[in-house]
Amino acid sequence: MNFQQLEYVLAVDKARHFVTAASMCHVTQATLSMMIRKLEDELGVKIFDRTKVPVVPTEIGKKIIVQAKVILAEQDKLRGIVHEEQKEIQGDLRIGIIPTLAPYLLPLFLNDFLKSYPKVTLQVNELTTDEITNRLERHDLDVAILAVPLHHKGLIEQHLFYEEFVLYAPASDVLMKKKYILPHDIDVNRLWLLEEGHCLREQVINLCELKNKERTMHQLDFAAGSIETLRRMVEINQGITILPSLALKFMTPSQQKNIRQFKRPAPVRQIGLVTYRYFVKEKLIGALRDMIMAHVPAEMKKVMDREVIEI
Repeated sequence: MNFQQLEYVLAVDKARHFVTAASMCHVTQATLSMMIRKLEDELGVKIFDRTKVPVVPTEIGKKIIVQAKVILAEQDKLRGIVHEEQKEIQGDLRIGIIPTLAPYLLPLFLNDFLKSYPKVTLQVNELTTDEITNRLERHDLDVAILAVPLHHKGLIEQHLFYEEFVLYAPASDVLMKKKYILPHDIDVNRLWLLEEGHCLREQVINLCELKNKERTMHQLDFAAGSIETLRRMVEINQGITILPSLALKFMTPSQQKNIRQFKRPAPVRQIGLVTYRYFVKEKLIGALRDMIMAHVPAEMKKVMDREVIEI
């Protein structure tokens, strides 16, 4: 058994096709098939059911694939130790980030990170929280940036910052007459939400206690796929919505006039870096964390010194 054989197994599991997997690994299909068959002969089991199209792992094959990912991750960790000793930050870093954070946080630090670490290649994917946790477990991501805590035993979380929520409403709205907003000021029947699957949706539901309040169906029942869509729906349809404060940095001065902050204790979400328990690429992830923190607005790093409530 060798690392190359395990890499071929993972390639077939990902592609579910021997020819495609061979192309991914830059070898011939015959070479890849022979190496996997040798591994199967050595272990005395079949890893893949070749009678099905696309090919699928056998039951024992699924367990072997899970362990292969762990072994290859540990191999990466061994290489990482060498890079640490050489004080060299390089390699590939696969990042998952939630859509309600990506458009606002990435522009703050991404260019500077790439300029500072020219030997690092980033692969960034916008994903929901459930998709991120699944990919971390499958070792398809190295690190994620999302709202925490996740209460997931297999994941390691590092705190980054706290982000306040604010209310966004048309200038003509009665709420604009208030200096500060309380959660019970919000008419849930006028509140626009993100679609199912976004953690921000659940946080707003908790803030407004929507699970305990009845919502009346209107002519238009709409769930947005992005924060920008929410904002535009408010401007067009005279509704209201709740936004995370990083989104304010990309609004025009006239749009920012439609913002009202919550009265203390202000609602916040905690943003963190999350990795799987087999922690690899520590120096790379440390560099990512330092770069993010260098670009996050100072008030977000200090927000917990004020009177706030995490939702």
